[in-house]
Amino acid sequence: MPDFQSILEDIYQKLTNDDDKGEVASYIPELANVDPDAFGIYLQFINGEHYEVGQSQTPISIQSISKVLTLAMAIQMEGLNLWERIDVEPSGNPFNHLSLLEMENGVPRNPLINTGALVVADILVSQLKHPKEEFLQFVRDISNDQTINYDQKVFLSEQATGYRNFAAANLLKTFGNLHNDVDEVLDFYFHQCSISMSCAQLANAFYMFANRGKCIQGKLHLKKKYAKRINAIMLTCGFYDEAGEFAFEVGLPGKSGVGGGIIALLPNEFVISVWSPGLNEKGNSKLGMEALEMFTTQSNLSIF
Repeated sequence: MPDFQSILEDIYQKLTNDDDKGEVASYIPELANVDPDAFGIYLQFINGEHYEVGQSQTPISIQSISKVLTLAMAIQMEGLNLWERIDVEPSGNPFNHLSLLEMENGVPRNPLINTGALVVADILVSQLKHPKEEFLQFVRDISNDQTINYDQKVFLSEQATGYRNFAAANLLKTFGNLHNDVDEVLDFYFHQCSISMSCAQLANAFYMFANRGKCIQGKLHLKKKYAKRINAIMLTCGFYDEAGEFAFEVGLPGKSGVGGGIIALLPNEFVISVWSPGLNEKGNSKLGMEALEMFTTQSNLSIF
């Protein structure tokens, strides 16, 4: 049995001394205010054991990691009908790329790029009476933590600068793949991205994907067959045009966000979350990617 605490401490020590920590996202102004040296890791096993190092309890802006959670909520409502509006193929392009959408008649390549997540947001706006409140409650329930909330400053910052998302939503609308008012869908989408959670809270939220749809409290929130499908999409699409590299280096389903967070998991075994706000050229956490490669190499735990 590996000494997981020692592994995390070794990774933390080596990477905190790295001079190149990447570049903090600045296109969302509020995200540029974060400490570029911040770094935390939280490891949660299905058997209840957990280990942590660094700033694992510090709230971060989860950003695109939220796309997995909205997808989980939407697929429970829509089932296989969801895939009539969104594909499940890797995009091979940045998360906010628009040209593929036009080439493919308004059907996003997958639900984890921005255009796909906007269609998922549209579904939730259609299905829920109070979308923002009900989605937040869903996240709180699966995490067993009622303190989780939206970060209003991040929301306003995203709303003020989200020109490409406005373009994407309007383009989806021209193809008939956005059923609700563009501003209403974007209001929900910017809110979901602005949720603030620590590495520990993220690991708890994603516990259900490693535990066949049952949350950390043992309650079923997601059918087993849907958890399986979402894990597959995370493996192939969770890191945009670096998804292949992540599968090659780390070997786990996962999802990144431009706030510098990464969540990854091994079904039936564990969930691990990492935060380092400096991003690489692909928009994923530089130290986060390196930390997870080191973890799966040292622990010999991956899906491969």
